[in-house]
Amino acid sequence: MAVIRIVVRGLVQGVGFRWWAMRTARDLGVDGWVANNPDGSVEIAASGSGDSVARLVDLCRTGPAGAVVDSVDTHAHPGAVGPGFRIAGR
Repeated sequence: MAVIRIVVRGLVQGVGFRWWAMRTARDLGVDGWVANNPDGSVEIAASGSGDSVARLVDLCRTGPAGAVVDSVDTHAHPGAVGPGFRIAGR
């Protein structure tokens, strides 16, 4: 079981990135949440099988149509993030 925090930077707010991330994570069986950050990035906490979480990270490098991803950083995330996957408010 992998639990990580993903920070996606670029043109990632206002393009449906959170909704895309939620659908993609659910399709992959990944638990967690996604939220916009005040600095314009999108943050995702993801928990699931190592393969599923790695696939989510790879897909975040492109994101939805309209997104322009400059970078994707991953970090360890302490604690549980599920069950389910949701859009979180900040």
